[in-house]
This record gives sequence, C-alpha cells and structure tokens, in this order.
Amino acid sequence: MVTKTLNVNQKVTFNSLYFQFSSVMSKYGIDLLRIALAIVFIWFGGLKIFGMSPAQELVEKTIYWLPPKFFVPFLGYWEVAMGLGLLVKRLIPLTIILMLFHMAGTFLPFIILTKVCFDVFPYCPSLAGQYIIKNLVLVAGALTVAGKYNGRIIRKS
Repeated sequence: MVTKTLNVNQKVTFNSLYFQFSSVMSKYGIDLLRIALAIVFIWFGGLKIFGMSPAQELVEKTIYWLPPKFFVPFLGYWEVAMGLGLLVKRLIPLTIILMLFHMAGTFLPFIILTKVCFDVFPYCPSLAGQYIIKNLVLVAGALTVAGKYNGRIIRKS
C-alpha cells in the first residue's frame, strides 16, 4: 500500500485531505460498517421483541400463516442474534448466512403485498416499499463485511 504524508511545506489541498481520510477509512471503514449493521439489527430486533416495531403490521400481513404473537418476537430475536453475531468476528460467516435468509424474507411483501408496497407500481414505492428497498443497502453491507471476514481471515486473527 502506498502511503503519503504531508510535510509542513506542502500545500493542503482537497485531494491531500481526501487521501488521508480515505486511508483511514480503508483501515477502519468495514469495521464501522459491521458495527453499524449490528446496531441496526439489535435495535430493530428489540423493537419487534417488545411489540414496538413500526414494521409489525407489515410482518403480520406478509407472514399471515404464522401466529404473530409467536413470529414477530421470533423475528426480533433472530435480528438481535444477527446483530450480536456481527460483533463477534468468528461468528460472522454464520451471521451472514442468517442475514441473507432474513433479507430474502424481507422482500416477500413485494410479492405478497404489492398494493401496500407501491403507490404506483412499479415506479412509486409507498413508505412501506421504501422501508423494504433500503434493505438492499443492508444486503450490500453484509456482503462487504463477509468479504473481509471470511473463514480464512478469521482463523488467522
């Protein structure tokens, strides 16, 4: 890796500041992403466990064949487990698998509840649809974390 340091005679430019910032982010960015994902899953999971999730009705209507009193808290515990798994590096491969199954399920409303997810299909998602679409960012984040914390790297650390 090429590193660049600024001496006192060098002019501070946007590029030099960005280079320094990006060097730090390349070192710590994926860990920050991992922790941010953990916070999101623990927080949202906790809301489901305590019956306070704004997504509860959407979950109940999507997975209508399971009793909500059982399934919504179960989903909450699953999300909290994923969040905690992201905080323990050696559990990341298992956590990513759990997360990908979970994320696949979060897109079910697009199939089952199309009218709830779109104000005008397919161009104008409703608030519920936007809530689901943002999960693409969670999936991309999970795949990025998985790329850094694969089994080979975890065994070495």
